[in-house]
Amino acid sequence: METILSIKQLSKRYGRIQAVKDLSVEISRGQIFGILGPNGSGKSTTLSITLDMVRSDMGSYSWFGENNSKECRKRIGSVIETPNFYPYLSPVRNLEIVADVKDLDHSDIDRVLELTGLYERRNTKFKTFSFGMRQRLAIASALLGNPEVLIFDEPTNGLDPQGIAQIRELILLVAAQGTTIIIASHLLDEVQKICSHVAVLSKGVKLFDGKVSEVLAISDSFEIAAADMGSLSAVIATHPEFASFKPKEDYILVYFNGDVKPGELNQFLYQQGVVLTHLSERKRSLEQHFLELLNENA
Repeated sequence: METILSIKQLSKRYGRIQAVKDLSVEISRGQIFGILGPNGSGKSTTLSITLDMVRSDMGSYSWFGENNSKECRKRIGSVIETPNFYPYLSPVRNLEIVADVKDLDHSDIDRVLELTGLYERRNTKFKTFSFGMRQRLAIASALLGNPEVLIFDEPTNGLDPQGIAQIRELILLVAAQGTTIIIASHLLDEVQKICSHVAVLSKGVKLFDGKVSEVLAISDSFEIAAADMGSLSAVIATHPEFASFKPKEDYILVYFNGDVKPGELNQFLYQQGVVLTHLSERKRSLEQHFLELLNENA
């Protein structure tokens, strides 16, 4: 799969604060890639460096496997900060000004207004827009010229639940048209709902990166039961990956240190003479995995 953005051993320090430390990440075409971390984890700094807004201290990055040329940057759209649109002008006129600055034709304006659900309000003054509509106009601005990559920094900050849902649906719609999406966010729920891949940062250090589906496929615990609960409790404690268990009224809730598959667990117990009457797998959430990573690296 074609690499869209390659970051290698990137570091950036602001005085005594290490914003990014030895960060390496690769993002491929077609991914919705989430850069996840609490405030101060280095997400915005990383994006700012890759957009030539901030200079790194060490390391390198490349877009589309090329040097970072002006032509290369034309293939990238970004919503890092909400643009300063003119309040008394319409969305169409504001986007015409943006297109002129980007040296783009005005013919794309209707398309991006349709895509962002603002076409019916195209001649309304910007000052009458809600915060969510203003955010969608910012996305429309970034979509001018049909970029191959779209970058968001905390795209749902300050939005109400309806606004969050609208931005989420818009991002998924743009991604479905083949655009590679990169999102920096501290909202685990949004990353879990939107992203195909994720990198978790803490204090500028990468703790994990990979497919969101792989994180969610890891079993957090199992509910198990057998006719002889005493024997089940004794045998399960001998499993190589056993961590702990909690007796419940009708079953045992058992936790493991590693990734254990239901079939493997059933076979292990059967070989020890225990026949299960109940087996239910519980998946961990992205939030649980995220908090575990932060606690391990505190």
